[in-house]
Amino acid sequence: MSARRRWRAAAEQEEEEEEEEEEAAEAGSDKEVDLEERLHELDLRSDSDIPDVPPPTDSTPEILKRALSGLSARWKNWWIRGILSLAMISGFFLIIYLGSFMLMLLVLSIQVKCFHEIITIGYRVYHSYDLPWFRSLSWYFLLCVNYFFYGETVADYFATFVQRREQLQFLIRYHRFISFALYLTGFCMFVLSLVKKHYRLQFYMFAWTHVTLLITVTQSHLVIQNLFEGMIWFLVPISSVICNDITAYIFGFFFGRTPLIKLSPKKTWEGFIGGFFSTVVFGFIFSYFLAQHQYFVCPVEYNSETNRFVTECEPSELFQMKKYSVPPLLQAVLGWETVNMYPFQMHSFALSTFASLIGPFGGFFASGFKRAFKIKDFADTIPGHGGIMDRFDCQYLMATFVHVYITSFIRGPNPSKLLKQLLILQPEQQLSVYKTLKSHLVEKGILRPSLRG
Repeated sequence: MSARRRWRAAAEQEEEEEEEEEEAAEAGSDKEVDLEERLHELDLRSDSDIPDVPPPTDSTPEILKRALSGLSARWKNWWIRGILSLAMISGFFLIIYLGSFMLMLLVLSIQVKCFHEIITIGYRVYHSYDLPWFRSLSWYFLLCVNYFFYGETVADYFATFVQRREQLQFLIRYHRFISFALYLTGFCMFVLSLVKKHYRLQFYMFAWTHVTLLITVTQSHLVIQNLFEGMIWFLVPISSVICNDITAYIFGFFFGRTPLIKLSPKKTWEGFIGGFFSTVVFGFIFSYFLAQHQYFVCPVEYNSETNRFVTECEPSELFQMKKYSVPPLLQAVLGWETVNMYPFQMHSFALSTFASLIGPFGGFFASGFKRAFKIKDFADTIPGHGGIMDRFDCQYLMATFVHVYITSFIRGPNPSKLLKQLLILQPEQQLSVYKTLKSHLVEKGILRPSLRG
């Protein structure tokens, strides 16, 4: 009997423990559901819940304000944009005259300023949360990513310069490891900065910083890569985007009636179409002018003897005048059977078409971003235009397209670049490459087997 009672008591105790575990599980699941509901509510916050960002101040010079005081707001904005556009274009031509190195510094400066404008918006929106290390880590990651990309550029285009300096040889040899170590340091600092109750927001801002880096640093690196292929691959795309922006604004200002997209109510179909045809014509004529000069068509190379960038070469077939037959349909209209033009002018048609049809979507994307945070412009750096990012939002898409276009349809093997890389190798490695190349040429019948190296 005692054994049977002990068995019943044990069974009853087990049942009680199971009931307690079920109740605890139900309570835990209820808490999880409540937590999920709260997080879901946070994710479903409407745009109206986004904190207000202080409106940008009017940075228009006083002399312009007084000169245009009698005009309506519409025409006042027209004149301010026009005058500042001419000033920026004049400054751009001056930098072109100063050379490719100054253009690289310009690209780097624009990249830093665009990064600053986007990060500042994030800081202003979530300033009340007082996130630790947010801005410091953002700038640290900017330095890390720039160190990686520009280090790769130095290794590719300045090989002979690097070979003469032992300190640089060490940095280039272990460049990727150093870059990874620097980034890993920032990553660990971010983890250490995590604060209770702000985890989700901090990861939002971590993603914000990295997307901003992707947009600014990566694209500016591609711009410089395009510049090394020849200044014409830098000038024609950028000028096409500028031309499209200006002509679309002019056509929309005078003839715009039909809205194009809700994200930008001022954009019209008339401006979009007028900008397209104007940009194609501009690109064709501008390319014809640039293709005549070595300064614009030759690849930019670094001369280690003079410590200067040089643009001297024998122009490739892309920049040599050729005769083309006019299609029969156009012969009746133009009255020409043949036409002389540079092959690059046909490539300029592809660049101009992208700049006028797809490039504006970079601006639409930026407009959506600004609407999401209830701001008119990224900053007030340029009166009538907004921030630097407002002027270069379309350029980033263009930079990627040009780089992909060059690598897909234009660029072939580069013997000079390969030779620079071979010169960095150790003597035994160079000898091994020489023997392999000699054996290959003998097999193809280009060299005689009896030829001695």
